[in-house]
Amino acid sequence: MVIAIRVFGKNQLSQLNAGDVVLLLLISNAVQNAMVGPDTSLQGGLVAALVLFAANFTLKRIMFKNPKFKSFLEEDPVILIRDGKLDEPALNRAKITRDELEESIREHGVDGIENVRLSILEVDGNISVISMDKTGEQTHYTRIKRKNKRKYI
Repeated sequence: MVIAIRVFGKNQLSQLNAGDVVLLLLISNAVQNAMVGPDTSLQGGLVAALVLFAANFTLKRIMFKNPKFKSFLEEDPVILIRDGKLDEPALNRAKITRDELEESIREHGVDGIENVRLSILEVDGNISVISMDKTGEQTHYTRIKRKNKRKYI
C-alpha cells in the first residue's frame, strides 16, 4: 500500500472527498477479502488494491484534463457569506447551521459575520474564510482532530 501511494502520489490521500472515501472502503474490502476470504493469496489482494489505485489515478487525470467531467463528478464550492451578508439559501442547501458557520468563522480568528469578506464551503468540506481585515493574514482551519491552525499568507 505504501508503494502504491508513492507511485500514484500523495495527493491521492491529501484531501478526502466522497469519491476518495469510497475508494478507501473498496481497497479495504478487497484487501480484507484477500486476508480472510476464500482466496487468501497475497497476490489477489495486491492486484485488487493496485487496480483500484490505478482506476482512481486515471479518473483523477481525466478530471484534471476535462473540466466538464470534473464538474459532473464533483460539486462546486458554495459561497456562504459575501461582503458580510449571509446567503441563507446557500446555507440551507449545504445543510450547515448558522452556529456551525459562526464557529468556523471564529476558528479563523474573525469575530463576526459582518467582518467576513468571503466564506466558501470548499469541495473537500472545509470552510474558507477571508476577513475584511486589510492586513491580509488569513488562516485555514481543517476540521480534522488537530488543534493547531495552519497559516497561509
